[in-house]
Amino acid sequence: MEGIPTRARAYVVCVVLGALLCLSPLPSVRAPWWAVLLLAALYAGGERIARRRFAGTCYPVLLAGAFLLPPSAAALVPLPGALFSLVEQRPFLLRRIWRAAHLVIGVWAASRVHEALDGQDAVEASDVPYALLPAGTAVLVFCLVFAALDGGILALAEGLPPLRCWRGLFLRSLAPVGVHGLAGLMMAVLWRSPYGPVAALLVLFPMGVSWWVFAQYHRERAAHQATIRALVQAVDIKDGYTRGHSERVGQASMLIARELGMDEGRIEVLRFAGILHDVGKLGVPTRLLRKDGPLTPEERRVIELHPEYGHEITRGISFLGEARSAILHHHERIDGSGYPYGLAGSQIPECARVVAVADAFDAMTSTRSYSRARPVEVALEELQRCAGAQFDPRMVTALVRVIARDGWHPVVTADETRPTVPPPAHVPDRPGARR
Repeated sequence: MEGIPTRARAYVVCVVLGALLCLSPLPSVRAPWWAVLLLAALYAGGERIARRRFAGTCYPVLLAGAFLLPPSAAALVPLPGALFSLVEQRPFLLRRIWRAAHLVIGVWAASRVHEALDGQDAVEASDVPYALLPAGTAVLVFCLVFAALDGGILALAEGLPPLRCWRGLFLRSLAPVGVHGLAGLMMAVLWRSPYGPVAALLVLFPMGVSWWVFAQYHRERAAHQATIRALVQAVDIKDGYTRGHSERVGQASMLIARELGMDEGRIEVLRFAGILHDVGKLGVPTRLLRKDGPLTPEERRVIELHPEYGHEITRGISFLGEARSAILHHHERIDGSGYPYGLAGSQIPECARVVAVADAFDAMTSTRSYSRARPVEVALEELQRCAGAQFDPRMVTALVRVIARDGWHPVVTADETRPTVPPPAHVPDRPGARR
């Protein structure tokens, strides 16, 4: 159990004991054991295929078992698949036992609620409108149990805030598990119908298609991430003094966007914009990027071409969307004195106004070849001072608010250190501006 904190190991032991308690009534339970074995084998095989080939899980089989079987018998269905599942991280045995235990508790709880609401009678009678209520409640309980158990292990093993873990896990799981629950209910109704278990298995075919589509989405997303990572690494190699800056600007941009209530799609685009905002530095001579001391007017004009270079470099990357306009305009100023085009106010794209604030904030709180790091509080005060002239006040207010509430926990690359140095005596008019 290498690398797992003692408190997390104790938590796993408690969950395992809870799972054994759920299974304890088995000797006195009357259940169709052939159905238990069939569903268990189906889950084990489907889970292995789904995890190896696709990007999904075989929850419809588990939920069908919860709708068809007594709670303790239904809780047996996930055991073989979980205990022999594919695990990529050590400790393998502990992770398999954990997965088996929390699946047992989740399925048992869902089946127990479904039984208490007379859901099995509705399934037996194929009373689909009425069957939706107990099935939906059981799915809700299934999600709640999973979120509670998984949130607990995350909080103990990784030190994350428990409430945030539980809320995030529950909300993310509700929609996909709800779809799986509907498929599980269809399987259960068909199973009890004159068509029998063979017809019930046909429900898994459309689920397989959805898994395949989901897997393609994940592969495409992984390709996007690889593209961005390669570009960022190239910038970091060329301008080593700002290593990690791109990731932190992406993080700050995402915080601002989330605080402003933007949808998740735009938040992701703004993260891309923040990460890639300086990709145009690939077109700037290295000697200028690494120069100690002030730049000459000619050198500054060359540096100021990097937003246009970045826009050209990312021209063919279609998934970036409006992030490309942020790359081009993140050095524009609200008063119109920025570059490359001197846009003012609302002429500057919203995403560029977000990235401008995130970029300046990290530039001020990082040590560069031409400036020393300032404390977060000083940087925020400087942003507020420049709001309305250089920065959009709404973006500045959002960043100040989110950092005041949650603090600033920057992403730091493995080979980077962030020294803390008192702020310089002179604060320039353009914080971290011209580079």
